[in-house]
Order: sequence, then C-alpha cells, then structure tokens
Amino acid sequence: METVDYILVGQGVAGTHLGWEMQQAGLKIAVFDDGRADAASRLAAGIINPLSGRKFEVSWLYDMIYPMAAETYRAMEAAMGISVFTERDIWNVWPSEQMRDAFAEYPSPYSESPAAPRYEGFLKAPFGAGIVKGANVDLATLLPAWAGHIGTRRETLDPSAINITDKGVEYKDLQAKAVIFCEGVASPKNPWFGKLKFHPNKGEALIIRLPFDTKDIIKKGVTLVPMGDQTFWAGATFVWDYNNVEPTAEARAQIESQLEQLLQVPYDVLSHRAAVRPAGPDRRPMAGLHPRIPQIGIFNGMGSKGCSLAPWAARKFVGNLLKGESIPPEIDIKRFFNALR
Repeated sequence: METVDYILVGQGVAGTHLGWEMQQAGLKIAVFDDGRADAASRLAAGIINPLSGRKFEVSWLYDMIYPMAAETYRAMEAAMGISVFTERDIWNVWPSEQMRDAFAEYPSPYSESPAAPRYEGFLKAPFGAGIVKGANVDLATLLPAWAGHIGTRRETLDPSAINITDKGVEYKDLQAKAVIFCEGVASPKNPWFGKLKFHPNKGEALIIRLPFDTKDIIKKGVTLVPMGDQTFWAGATFVWDYNNVEPTAEARAQIESQLEQLLQVPYDVLSHRAAVRPAGPDRRPMAGLHPRIPQIGIFNGMGSKGCSLAPWAARKFVGNLLKGESIPPEIDIKRFFNALR
C-alpha cells in the first residue's frame, strides 16, 4: 500500500491550488478527479476583478490576496512551462450616465478614466467607458497542465470505500492522514459535508469570433474575455433554478441580446457552454478538517472570486495542517459546526 500525506478529491480551481501549496510545502499527495467536461472551473473565464457593486468597492481582502495570487501564478507558470496569467484592463462600457458618474464618484487604486477612446466603430458606448485594473487566468491551460504535473487520477473516488482509522484513512491502494474534498458542485451529496447549505447555480457562456482582437476584457452586461485569434468568451448567465446542465436557448438569447447592445460589428458563435457553479451559504471559501472527524476535510466554495481567493485560502489551510496555524474565521469550516454535528 502506498503512503501519501493527503488525498485530494477534485482538481478544479480549489483542488489545483491546494495541491500546489501542499507540493510546495513538501507534502506527497494523490489527486482524484472525475474529469467532468461541464465542471465550472473548466468552463470559467478566470476573471480577476478587484471592484464590485454600484459603488465600485474593493473586494474582500483584495489588497493582500491579489499580490499573493499573482506570485503564485507566476511560480506555477515557471514550474510547468506554461503561460496562463495575464494582467488586463477591464474596459467597462457604461450603460448609463448614472454608472459613469458613480465610477467618478467612487475612485479606487484600481480604477482610472481612459486617456483616449478605444474601439471606435466596434462598440456602442454613448456614455463612455472606465478602466479597472484586473487580470484573468487561462484555466483551460492551467488545470490540465497541473493534472499532468501531479499525476491526477482520472477516476471517481467512492466515499463509501474510504476506511477511517485511528491513524488516518485508507482508500484502495493508498493510506493518508486525511481525505480532503475539493469537489465543487458535488459537495451537497458528500456524506460528511452534505448538511451544509450549498447553493449551486448554473451559468452559460458563448465562445464567439469578432473582427478585432485586444488584450482588454470588455464589459457591459455581458463580459468579453479575449482567448486569442479574435476569439472571445462571452458570458455569463446566472440561474438558481434549473432542470439540467445542458446549454439552453433562453440563455443563448440572453447573451446575444446583450451582445447586440454592446457591439457595432457582427460576430460568429463558435460554441455554447454550460456549467454549474458551487456556492456556499455566505459566499466565502470553506477550509478545514471536519470538527468531529479530522481524517476528513473540505476545501470548496471559492465562488466568483476563486482565481484570486484560492491561492491565499490554500496557503492558510496548509499552514494549519503543517504548523497548527489558525485558519481565518471567515473561511474556517468550524463556522458551520452545528450543521456538521
């Protein structure tokens, strides 16, 4: 039987970053992932946006977590010989005078007014635009690169086959200190964490081709993220109630309506994608070992800020496992202790 330090279940944004931090700390891990094509991390655009809301408030802990995230992605690029992290202007096309004025009223270190117009003849922008300093992560490259680097097992882990012992866990040919679930939207069915009030939601996006190229992310209702060669990710919708995970005509019509309000040029739809996103009850990550069963842990709920939050949260979790450092209470799974009894 092979001995590892930890078994990770799921290799989306959360599982990739937790695995990376564990490897950097010298831990030996085994990673299981079922390779679902509709997993949210594999379809997401990986946007990092420092501002949110109508007052353009700086996101929670952003001043601290963004430098850590940028450092982490650069290190991952160097280790795996890939290019996945790009800092970009988010070109916000204002839908109204009110939004334009609010942007000026609530300045931040991450926002500025453009020195000159862009995209004349390409975008409908009667109220102008503002710039937010953001970034995006090419998850379609990062996740498979990490899978190859770490040797992810492309199989579904069966929780009922986990044998919990005084020393840790045993699963098939492996023994470890603990199994940590980073399984995203599958968490509501988890036998140890299913009582948590997860709120999964469905999102859809189009991949389109435009007659121009840019490094900017463009946003007005719909968000356009450049993928190279005049190809863009266009999305995404957000639906709480859904019957299946298949792309729908309604979502496509919604995105295309938003594109018509933004673009002055024609576009071609290359593909239509859908996925289900995991979300916790308080929109904060969940990290830690089960309060009653420390051989079982969770790292999940990164949400829409996952590409910036996950590197920091993973480092905090690994610090807790190795050195007993406290996990910040905002992300510590112990805040849901009553639900886990």
